[in-house]
Amino acid sequence: MGKVYLTGAGPGDLELLTVKALRVIREADIIIYDRLANAEILKEVKDGCEFLYVGKEDAKHTIPQEEINEALFAASLKYEIVVRLKGGDPFVFGRGGEEALFLKDKNVAYEIIPGISSAISVPAYAGIPVTHRGISTAFKVVTGHISANNDSSNINWDDLKSDDTIVFLMGLKNIDIICENLLSLGKSKDYPVAVISKGTTPEQKVVVGTLEDIAQKSKGLATPALIVIGEVVNLREKLQWFESV
Repeated sequence: MGKVYLTGAGPGDLELLTVKALRVIREADIIIYDRLANAEILKEVKDGCEFLYVGKEDAKHTIPQEEINEALFAASLKYEIVVRLKGGDPFVFGRGGEEALFLKDKNVAYEIIPGISSAISVPAYAGIPVTHRGISTAFKVVTGHISANNDSSNINWDDLKSDDTIVFLMGLKNIDIICENLLSLGKSKDYPVAVISKGTTPEQKVVVGTLEDIAQKSKGLATPALIVIGEVVNLREKLQWFESV
């Protein structure tokens, strides 16, 4: 039986892939990968490496999560080194914990290789620090997925009342609902917001606005996109750097 490496691919920029992740990718007998993993990474594999795409787009899995779990198990029976490649970090809304528990139950050896999360790296590439002395001493990372029928009750909105920076991942589709809920908490309609599309890649686009107008301003942006909410957004005016590299 082989070993499964639950591996973070980072946020998109190929150079943000970790040294350890690159090593196991080059050693892999099979790569089981997601949509958000940079396709250029797949060029690093050895001859004869197999590929299995299990990506997700517009809330539709190519393969349901249960079948992905079974695919990992089947691969571990056939191959010595199995790399499960995920965009960002496996444990930040990547369902890596679910896959690790499944492998543990199946007595499959596994290893977690953390990846640089888009929650911190994408704002950084937009010139937005998620924390900054005198502005924000903490930040929260929240799923932007809203449950069926636009029911936002799966998010603990009361926990977002403070002035801590809020980073919503995968939330562009529901940005209207997100802004409405934050306004209902008493946040000002002028509260700063940024939406960053395809962050850390050459296609990166950043739109800055407020809780009142960001939904309109961000229409047409491509996914993946990340939403940053808080006074730290105002630092982008001075700290943006990626656009001039």
